[in-house]
Amino acid sequence: MVIVWVLSWWYGAGWKARLLALRNQLSSSYDYFSIGLLISSLFSPFRQISAGKVRGPLAVQFRAFFDRQISRVIGAIVRTVLIITGVIWLSVQTIIGGVAIVLWAVIPVLPLIGFIAMLSGWVPTWR
Repeated sequence: MVIVWVLSWWYGAGWKARLLALRNQLSSSYDYFSIGLLISSLFSPFRQISAGKVRGPLAVQFRAFFDRQISRVIGAIVRTVLIITGVIWLSVQTIIGGVAIVLWAVIPVLPLIGFIAMLSGWVPTWR
């Protein structure tokens, strides 16, 4: 009776809890990297205190314009690196989580497979 209860939990609530844990982990990582926010602000100036309009001579206005453009390029590079890093990390977590979920389904069957292998006389060989 205990085996039936354990297996019903394993393939029911346990599997659901595993899926929810994976979803929460992916959601947390997505929030940590803020990929949506980084994409929406990709070409915004990067850490520039005054990105507004500058009044004064033409040379000062040109300098402010080029400062803003350099700041935008640096911001785009930094944000692109963070987006790529976040996507790679989310992909790694998805793959590892998928493998863990598949293994979750297989783990209860492994003792039975081992018992059958023992009865058949199979011995693993290490080369």
